[in-house]
Amino acid sequence: MAWATPEGYFDQLDRWLDMEGVAERQRITLRMQQGRSGSPERSGETLINLRVADHRSGLGGRHLIDFTKPAGERLPMNRLKVGSPVLLSNEDRLDEGGMPGVVSRRTTTAIQVALDAWPDGKHFRIDLSPDERTRLRQHAAMGRARMLSGSQARLRDRLIGLDEPRFDEAPELRFATGLNPPQQEAVRFALSARDFAILHGPPGTGKTTTLAEVIHQAVLAGQKVLACAPSNTAVDNLLERLVPLVPSVLRVGHPARVFEALRGHTLDELVERDDSTKIVQEMYREAEGLMRGASKSYRSRDAHRRKGELYAEAKTLRQHARQLERHIVQQVLGTADVICTTMTIDEELLGDRRFDLVVIDEACQSTEPALWQAMLRADRLVIAGDHCQLPPTVLSKEAAEEGFRVSPMERLVGQLGERVYRRLTVQYRMHESIMRFSSDQFYDGELVADASVKERRLADLPAVGEAGEGLPVLEFWDTAGAEWGEEFEPDGHSKRNPQEAAWVVAQVKELIDAGLEPSQIAVIAPYAAQVRLLRNRLRIEGLEIDTVDGFQGREKEAVVITFVRSNHEGEIGFLADTRRTNVALTRAKRAMRAIGDSATLGGDPFYAELLEYFQQENAYRTVWELDDLLR
Repeated sequence: MAWATPEGYFDQLDRWLDMEGVAERQRITLRMQQGRSGSPERSGETLINLRVADHRSGLGGRHLIDFTKPAGERLPMNRLKVGSPVLLSNEDRLDEGGMPGVVSRRTTTAIQVALDAWPDGKHFRIDLSPDERTRLRQHAAMGRARMLSGSQARLRDRLIGLDEPRFDEAPELRFATGLNPPQQEAVRFALSARDFAILHGPPGTGKTTTLAEVIHQAVLAGQKVLACAPSNTAVDNLLERLVPLVPSVLRVGHPARVFEALRGHTLDELVERDDSTKIVQEMYREAEGLMRGASKSYRSRDAHRRKGELYAEAKTLRQHARQLERHIVQQVLGTADVICTTMTIDEELLGDRRFDLVVIDEACQSTEPALWQAMLRADRLVIAGDHCQLPPTVLSKEAAEEGFRVSPMERLVGQLGERVYRRLTVQYRMHESIMRFSSDQFYDGELVADASVKERRLADLPAVGEAGEGLPVLEFWDTAGAEWGEEFEPDGHSKRNPQEAAWVVAQVKELIDAGLEPSQIAVIAPYAAQVRLLRNRLRIEGLEIDTVDGFQGREKEAVVITFVRSNHEGEIGFLADTRRTNVALTRAKRAMRAIGDSATLGGDPFYAELLEYFQQENAYRTVWELDDLLR
């Protein structure tokens, strides 16, 4: 898609963003209506019957409250990720509306929400809410981008595709990490960009490691870097690789999962360590004491005056505390060589701070509007991702059909080709047989399995050993003719396949019996209903069962895939987006097993070639061999 002017480009994006906002509000309204009579948790966007389990204070005086189910039972599958905007409601008074918050941490049994005030009630409900704040920030950033002039206007026009990007001669570098030749070439190429460059990282090729080296080299040259990614998990993955390379790297926002070794790099931790923070905390405690005193009943004639004085004093004290806290925060930000954040940049936090370079990891998971907040912070940009994996999530079908699901990276690669990107080609994750089909289908056959992984098998794991000698690297089990049909989940709209689920259960048990830890195994299904069914049948601690989206960027020693679709019409639904299947096929290191109906899947050219590949690899089986499951 091409635009003739910046105005036309931003007009289109503003329209798509508004359409997305309408679609999201409609979906949430429908979910709330359905939730009153059915099972509201089925959507994955709601949690009910929650209690306050623990709490603590966070930066800015916010409350970080842990919510759990009664008796600490596991939370159902949900889409409430860290950083997600949510609405917390008192279940006993749902008609009163809810309190906005942000998910700040989650485990299998608890979800933590950051709130500006303490919630009233004993029984709570959490709903995913429309991310209006992010949308408003994106609208505002695009409005500023429209008005740019000078060097930033040149970068804007080149990112839109209105002008050719420029490159200098590639610099000579000494690399801190043991990068392979394609990775080294990608780093040189990125640093030679005068406007922007793209790093294309297929699965297992070390994209984030390469991007960390780009940042390291920029810091060595005295540059300040803003490092972004669409999700908290992706930001933390980049942070993990930067910590050994960059002396002063700072993580802002809501960390999704900060390892012990990384916690010292979060803004909350560094601010808390500052000596002045003790004064801030004491001021907040004193303000809370004044508020408690004001809430008591007084019988004197000047009771109302006294209450007002206490409230006013508490308000002034909190204002002074926040001013001092903001001063500490700005000092910490000023000392960082690299600031890591999601692409929903906190404009109030960063103010008018500018950088020499902005890098964006996992850029293909972002829509076009998400690009502009980051772009406004520097004159040079490096984008990294893989447009052959999952595209951005878009709720508005109309906007998606018009092009909103095309990420800026995918668009630029399509418009400008090899002039603007370098592809990494050596992968360090998969056995060669697992890699080859995706390499041929999506990456022009260019991927090469490093010698360290080329022939890796389950039997090479110490805990497996001889028990795994007969375990294959690849297997596809065909259900054609067995009448293992798909079905709708009761009272739902998602599909499942009970017979395929039974096969998956048997495969997981076989892998565990061979010596694999449950945490080394992944089960991937394209439909949430199949995930729910399997989670009920496989209640094994450490075993991960999730949709394709949940495993983007992940890897496991062994992966079991259930394709679910089996019908006489040959309908494959959103399996037709083969990039989704590419993700599923490239998560396994040593063993990948899949099950599906060739009569349903084989009508699509992509799946016909996949079935042929399994046959060429002598990895094709049929469930007619499994008498016990066919009975």
